[in-house]
Amino acid sequence: MSQKNVETLQYRFDGPEDAPVLILGPSLGTTWHMWDRQVPELIKQWRVFRFDLPGHGGAPAYPAGSVGDLTDRLLATLDRFGVQRFGYAGCALGGAVGMELALRHPERLASLALIAASPRFGTADEFRQRGVIVRTNGLDPIARTSPDRWFTSGFAAAQPAITEWAVQMVRTTDPGCYIAACEALAAFDVRADLASVGVPTLVLVGSDDQVTGPAEARTLVAGIPDARLAVVPGASHLVPVEQPAAVTDLLVRHFSTAWQPAFDSSTGQTAIPGAPVNPVLTPAPPHVAPPHPVPIAEIAPAAPAPQSAGRADPYDTGIKVRREVLGDAHVDRVLAQADDFSADFQELLTRYAWGEIWDRPGLDRRSRSVATLTALVAGGHLDELASHTRAALRNGLTPSEIKEVLLQAAVYCGVPAANSAFKVAQQVIREETTPTE
Repeated sequence: MSQKNVETLQYRFDGPEDAPVLILGPSLGTTWHMWDRQVPELIKQWRVFRFDLPGHGGAPAYPAGSVGDLTDRLLATLDRFGVQRFGYAGCALGGAVGMELALRHPERLASLALIAASPRFGTADEFRQRGVIVRTNGLDPIARTSPDRWFTSGFAAAQPAITEWAVQMVRTTDPGCYIAACEALAAFDVRADLASVGVPTLVLVGSDDQVTGPAEARTLVAGIPDARLAVVPGASHLVPVEQPAAVTDLLVRHFSTAWQPAFDSSTGQTAIPGAPVNPVLTPAPPHVAPPHPVPIAEIAPAAPAPQSAGRADPYDTGIKVRREVLGDAHVDRVLAQADDFSADFQELLTRYAWGEIWDRPGLDRRSRSVATLTALVAGGHLDELASHTRAALRNGLTPSEIKEVLLQAAVYCGVPAANSAFKVAQQVIREETTPTE
């Protein structure tokens, strides 16, 4: 059953209606079926709620451009059924939603499991570059390389049916929703907020995960006060699919023993939880590789208290916008080259051009890129044109649209200026839109 509403998500319930609700959140490019192997055991104790990301698995294609937006849609869906308190387990982007819940809506969360997750997923540049590739080439390049990111090579070779399922799952995702999800991950960064996560947390990661591996998992454990670490041997990024029995066992153990009861404001007391339930695992079907021995979760150290955030001024806004538009690598390079002579000029650019003009609400970033490209062609500023062609691709312009901007500029700015501009833009577009294998 699903809801075709931009404010809610496509969802599915399994298990007893009177049981506590346990939510399973998917990874980018997957559907709720990534949790199929966990559900039979979990519904013995919980009413399992699964959801699809927008545009994934046939869900309505209403893009969500931030983790906060996804979280709001999830809560709106749960509110329709009166689900106020729940446990939550999320993988990768689904884990980011879990962290957002813990930080912004802690009263709703009884227990948390973060799988293949990170307080910051790579760099903003990496995800915006992925968005550029999808916008230009579609999802096929991402789909073909997804097994390399998601599974160990041995599993991919031994399980061709699952590997092909993964490829088709990505290939059938709505490109606009995938790009929006990349933007959401690019902007996600809760490193400074981890100490505020006040719910019992299991951090689970595959030992061979090259996307968000054990190093990122240990960052979460070091930052969250009540966190435990479990490293699953012989598994990569999509560990619930690759090692289903081990993940199921760890989830059952965690949610059976670390379900934080609700605080009763009328009595000022917290209920004492019942005795933990010993997990019982069902054997894996023969077509799935047997799991490795279940790892032991380790208690994580407490994190230092978070620093209080100051009030943002135009510079703070400007450096954020400048990085989002031009990319971290470009901004880092420019700022590193600044010295006593040029540092004030860089601050002026950041504060005024990026913190004031680029952040004004009158035009969206696509429109600002069109205006900027035209002005740079007119002025013959080819060095700036290269960086702003990259920015235009990040801001959502396609190569075809950039071509139209330059053709328009040729009429009003002159053919020689446009000729030089086409050479610069062509090289940048080739570099930015060539899929990486």
